[in-house]
Amino acid sequence: MAAMKILFITATRLGDAILSTGLLNHMLETWPDAKVTVACGPLPVSVFEGFPNVGRIIPMKKKKRNGHWIDLWKQVVGTRWDMVVDLRNSAVSRLILARKYYIFGRRIDKQQHKVEQAAQTMRLSSVPAPKLHFTMDQLKFARALIPSGCTVIAVGPSANWIGKTWPAENFIEVLKETTAPTGPMPNAHIAVFAAPGEEAQARPVLEAFPENRRIDGIAKGAPGEVAAAISLCDFYLGNDSGLLHAAAAAGVPTLGLYGPSYPHLYAPWGDHAGYVCTPKTFDELIDFEGYSAKTLDITLMGGLETATVMNAVKNFEPLYDRLSLHIKPTGTFH
Repeated sequence: MAAMKILFITATRLGDAILSTGLLNHMLETWPDAKVTVACGPLPVSVFEGFPNVGRIIPMKKKKRNGHWIDLWKQVVGTRWDMVVDLRNSAVSRLILARKYYIFGRRIDKQQHKVEQAAQTMRLSSVPAPKLHFTMDQLKFARALIPSGCTVIAVGPSANWIGKTWPAENFIEVLKETTAPTGPMPNAHIAVFAAPGEEAQARPVLEAFPENRRIDGIAKGAPGEVAAAISLCDFYLGNDSGLLHAAAAAGVPTLGLYGPSYPHLYAPWGDHAGYVCTPKTFDELIDFEGYSAKTLDITLMGGLETATVMNAVKNFEPLYDRLSLHIKPTGTFH
């Protein structure tokens, strides 16, 4: 019997693509012999390479006049698909033949978390959690970067928009207290990750620690390799970014820092993940004269105090579940 053919049209952005991986895992568990073709943006391609059910990945580079959708249609129209799952609500899924269609549309509750919205698209009764799989080469990259036999904190101090970036000096203060002899992770190594172009935000954090405890993951590796490296760490602390979702999907205890974001849609997913917010909401943070997302040149995260984040770290139960450390959690947070 021929293997089932599934077309999965998913996100352009890294974080959204990772949040959609719960559906890929659902497909793997439900139809283990199916072959999935993934259509996504160029950036997230590598995070899909390790999935055993993914036979082909089509990178969609944005073009004028919807040219990227036309290119995709040309590549998939010749196949008779058993199933199309389209999280982009594109015309492509309506212009190809398939036995079954699941298309993101009006009936989706867009106030629910993105992971829940994905589950709604396939009309699932339960919500499959995002989960990543890695290739042997990705794991080789990870093991070369992250030393074994020591405690490692992965840090994501950058973001693709300055408004979402907690100041570097705040990260340094929290990390120094966390890794102090009396902190929850004494003398832990600090692995700093950032995308190319975000070096200036990340390097001060790395350089604030002794060389023998630094792990430089700044502007290194494809997203799939970086995610594999983060998967070997014991804790992830970072801004709202694609790497935050990679950490959570890799099963790492993950604490996100949120300001001008919508955590009800984009919080890191899972019982091992949590987040801390600025006192003001997204809408309140951008409510000032002259605000423009394109021209903003300052962080909007200044209202998130280091003491608040440190308290969250000290009371982050998934971290202690992972490490069985000596400071017992006493509080709660989101």
